[in-house]
Amino acid sequence: MIKQFLKVLMSSLILMVFMVTSSVASPVFSDNFDTDVLATNQTTFNGGWVVSGGTVDVIGDPSFYDMLPGNGRYVDLDGSSGQSGFFSKDFSLTAGLVYTATFDLAGSQRGGSESVHVQFGDTYANYTLNSGDGFSNYSLSFTPTVTDTYFLSFQNVGGDNVGALLDNTSVSAVPEPETYAMLLIGLLAVSVYSSKRNK
Repeated sequence: MIKQFLKVLMSSLILMVFMVTSSVASPVFSDNFDTDVLATNQTTFNGGWVVSGGTVDVIGDPSFYDMLPGNGRYVDLDGSSGQSGFFSKDFSLTAGLVYTATFDLAGSQRGGSESVHVQFGDTYANYTLNSGDGFSNYSLSFTPTVTDTYFLSFQNVGGDNVGALLDNTSVSAVPEPETYAMLLIGLLAVSVYSSKRNK
């Protein structure tokens, strides 16, 4: 009977490990801008981004205002019109899941410092980057309470045609810890029930 209980418990734990590892981070979206057309004041993006209230530029490889060679194409968040654009993308998100947006930001590489306001759902952060800062990875997490459409946005503060640089954006979903706790409780209940049934 104890052997049977241990078999059920071990099977349950293996199943739980498989389920947890397969649901750790489900990708929702990813974009490195390498398929977008190099252009100043760009308004069309393959990844579904929208620019409003100003402009952004797609710059980089090959040799189009490539401020940080070796990083492919990326977005200058302060365009070339004297007014930085509000750069955003909508996502349909499910209530109760933790979503994490990750992105790379770099300084303008052209003097001065740049501030970038980033918003994901109802969470936001401001990042200040020195001119010579290379790309560094940042993240913001958001847990919607209602299933709905939310946006991820970036806006360079200022409007001098010299902005911070953006690359490698992604959004992934991770179930909340309570989901794992409920799974574990359910598996333990099945194990206890099975061991009592075998007695």
